[in-house]
Amino acid sequence: MNIAVFGTGTVGQSLAGRLSEVGHKVVVGTRNVSDTLSRTEKDGYGNPPFGVWLQAHPFVEAGTFEQAAAKSDIIVNCTMGHASIDALNGAGADNLKGKVLIDIANPLDFSKGFPPSLLVCNTDSLGEQIQNAFPELKVVKTLNTMNAWLMVNPALVPGDHTVFMSGNDADAKDMVKGILNSFGWENHNIFDLGDITTARGTEMLLPIWVRLYGALQSPMFNFHINVAGK
Repeated sequence: MNIAVFGTGTVGQSLAGRLSEVGHKVVVGTRNVSDTLSRTEKDGYGNPPFGVWLQAHPFVEAGTFEQAAAKSDIIVNCTMGHASIDALNGAGADNLKGKVLIDIANPLDFSKGFPPSLLVCNTDSLGEQIQNAFPELKVVKTLNTMNAWLMVNPALVPGDHTVFMSGNDADAKDMVKGILNSFGWENHNIFDLGDITTARGTEMLLPIWVRLYGALQSPMFNFHINVAGK
């Protein structure tokens, strides 16, 4: 499939690289390609700038949000949550119609420092805001409750652990499940919570995730749902 990945940070790079590895044609979308490729500084995690990463991934292209969306069957939103709506507006409404959007973004607010709070919670979610703003998109919220490396390689944490999924369209969720399978997620570890309103729950896991990260001094962990009698 042709897949657009919005976002050039650690999450975007991880998803784009893995999607390319499993056989998809990937275009990474950014607001301004020349500005993004001209950056020379490492990110906050010590990863190389996007231009250096792109040179090491010759089968991945870079383009504007509009260019990436126009070429895509599926869009993966790996932007910062506060910028997601703007990025999708930049893609152009005609380039979004009828497409599946895998939403990995979280509405984190770092304006008061670390740990972040949530820009939206309890009665709304970023996933819902995207679905409401772009009703012709088929939004599926998933992979937003774990580290980027674990998203694309669940074997990094031994044993069973859970990836959640929320969305209104059953066919879109089946398509996303297939992509999760290609990353190594087994069906019994993919937990379909229901419609897009259930994204409120997974987005509100982020505050506890951040505290666990601080306590464990490692991002390499995940949540696991055990059900009595199963």
